[in-house]
Amino acid sequence: MSRAERDDDGHGRAGRVLSGLAVAVGCVLFMGGFGWAALLYRPYTVPTDSMAPTIGRDDHILAQRIPGGEVRRGDVVVFVDKVWGDVPMVKRVVGVDGDKIECCDRQGRLTVNGVPVEEPYLQDSGPASPNDFSATVPQDRLFLLGDHRTDSVDSRTHMADGGQGTVPRDAVQARVDAKAWPLSGWGMIDRPAAFAALPGGTSSPGPLRLIVTCVVAGAVLILGGAAYGPLARRLTGRGKVAVPHG
Repeated sequence: MSRAERDDDGHGRAGRVLSGLAVAVGCVLFMGGFGWAALLYRPYTVPTDSMAPTIGRDDHILAQRIPGGEVRRGDVVVFVDKVWGDVPMVKRVVGVDGDKIECCDRQGRLTVNGVPVEEPYLQDSGPASPNDFSATVPQDRLFLLGDHRTDSVDSRTHMADGGQGTVPRDAVQARVDAKAWPLSGWGMIDRPAAFAALPGGTSSPGPLRLIVTCVVAGAVLILGGAAYGPLARRLTGRGKVAVPHG
């Protein structure tokens, strides 16, 4: 075996080792990402347009499992409450323990403890609610509104049921992090800046971006490692020059 052939064989072994390592690491990232997501997130389908335009009718969402104590103003949450129908519902939290929620001020805005809240995510450009209301949130409860204020059945509708139309924190099952389907609407659900200045601030996004990065990186490594062998053989074959005998 010539020196060039030995060098080629050495490079080939190193390439095979690296490609195998890439596939192995890729499998860990890919499968680990899906496993991580399965532990933390639940998929839901939204049956109404009460959260439009943030979340539309029949949109598929990914929501992180969290305890109700972690909920902050501005979060979009999935909850189940018997008074509201005992089925999973998706609304935005605008008030927490002790907050006084009022609508609307002279500019048509919602106020929280007297502080006006700009809500650019609303469906309509008009006032924050077509009807005025005022409520004080009891301890360990949440006041929830849909983003489509003219079409949403929410805390405003249930104010006569007791508890100022609120739901208990422990009714929350998950916090929505992203829209998953349709692909044209895929994206993270932003935390509204309007609530960040209020006491308690807003919640931190879950690890969904990191999970997606792991899955994508894993897929790239698996495909790249698997493609190395055939590609290397083709390139090696092209580089060989036939030497005539005789």
